[in-house]
Amino acid sequence: MPRTRTYVAGMLWPDVTASRANANLRSSLWRATRTGHQVIDASSQELAIAKHIDVDIHAAATRAHRLLDMSRPCDDILTTQTRADLSSDLLPEWSENEWVLIEQEQYHELRLYALEAMTERLTAAGRHGEAVAAGLAAVRAEPLRESAHRVLITAHLAAGNRGAALRQFEQCRRVLLDELGLEPSQALRSLVPSLPPPHPSDPGAAAPPAAARKPPRVVMRRPASDVLVEGAGGR
Repeated sequence: MPRTRTYVAGMLWPDVTASRANANLRSSLWRATRTGHQVIDASSQELAIAKHIDVDIHAAATRAHRLLDMSRPCDDILTTQTRADLSSDLLPEWSENEWVLIEQEQYHELRLYALEAMTERLTAAGRHGEAVAAGLAAVRAEPLRESAHRVLITAHLAAGNRGAALRQFEQCRRVLLDELGLEPSQALRSLVPSLPPPHPSDPGAAAPPAAARKPPRVVMRRPASDVLVEGAGGR
């Protein structure tokens, strides 16, 4: 999309004066033309990336949206390149500009959902090794994201690797406890059938039903003999 020169300069150099920002932009454009490649279409008023230039973030976002549309086949983009593109955030070194932070957060969420969808599609296709790789990329990007652990555990189970699934669950549990003081949800716990039920003392564990609780032990003293009598009720 074309942008005015002043607008672009202000976005790229927000902490300097308008005249300094415009000077920086002119210098950058001059250096770009000296590369011998037409990268930017510039007029006296507007700037735009040249139409023949492929922008990686645009391509990655397009593939992400395709992965999330479960009505569309995606066999042609279930590739290592797609996983690699979705494993990186947008402009990770640009964290001081507010407009960049908004775009970063939007793309971060998009790529996480896309990696999870990719994991599920690869699992369904029986491509278990690739599914695990995509699931690991999602977990690395957001270790506290339970849905990322879920699709990864499911991929391990589909491959018949119950031990790997259990280890992944335990890793998720440690991270949630250490960082948030939370236990994994029952939905995640139910994926690994060999897990014992949570101990009542664990954070987040539900209290046992009233019918299952042991009645209190009552100790009564006989006034005449001072002999202790134990029972479960007032006898």
